Amino acid sequence: MPETDGEGGVREVKSAARTVELLELLAARGDRPARLRELADELGVPRSSMYALLQTLIGRGWVRTDTTGSLYGIGIHALLTGTSYLDSDPRVRLVRPYLDEASEALGETIHLGRLDGLDVAYLATRESHAYLRTLSRVGRRLPAHVGALGKALLAERPDEELPEGPYEALTPRSHTSRESLLADLAAVRERGWSVDREEGVTGIVGFGFALRYDVPAQDAISCSVPVARLTPEHEGRIVVVMREIRARIEATAPGAGGAVNWR
Repeated sequence: MPETDGEGGVREVKSAARTVELLELLAARGDRPARLRELADELGVPRSSMYALLQTLIGRGWVRTDTTGSLYGIGIHALLTGTSYLDSDPRVRLVRPYLDEASEALGETIHLGRLDGLDVAYLATRESHAYLRTLSRVGRRLPAHVGALGKALLAERPDEELPEGPYEALTPRSHTSRESLLADLAAVRERGWSVDREEGVTGIVGFGFALRYDVPAQDAISCSVPVARLTPEHEGRIVVVMREIRARIEATAPGAGGAVNWR
């Protein structure tokens, strides 16, 4: 029988939790490798224990180190596991062709994202060929309150689930208070889609559409456009095309059926 925590739940395995925390910390640092001291201090563990854990993960490909053995970063097995997640997800496979269709019709960048706590993880992207873009690629996370994808998904949930704030500001236009975000989400519900006017990235406007094949919606699609290219006529066309794409995705999404119902 598994050990419990005394309240009916299964007791957390500390070594497993520490491993996950380390991998998440390295992943969050991106292209900034870390030293042993930094990792040990951040996670509050002895350096000897952190060194042993790092060496174990290096041997298995989850962590990499430089030629001096003093700098550490996320390893290639994290990529392989992430790719497996995308390849095995039926929702991602379903939506990908529609992202291609929307990108071709609009000439803009199209995203698929999934809510993960209070963040949105980008699962698929079709880049516009009209401009270069280095943000919002697959695997990136953004706070849900600053982007079109996140606001479309937050609007599908009760207001009571929103934290009190203040919220992180990524640009001068980001929502930082619960009150302003609540007013925006009310408008999203009335309108049927979200609008992000330079709240997550300066110079970029996004339009987000929740995919309601799950209740509450976990996934959303969005269209991102540079401010300089956005006219009222183009904005109207984006909304028409994306609403149609959303309706077609929802109409073809499989029911629970024999699919695994992940939580």
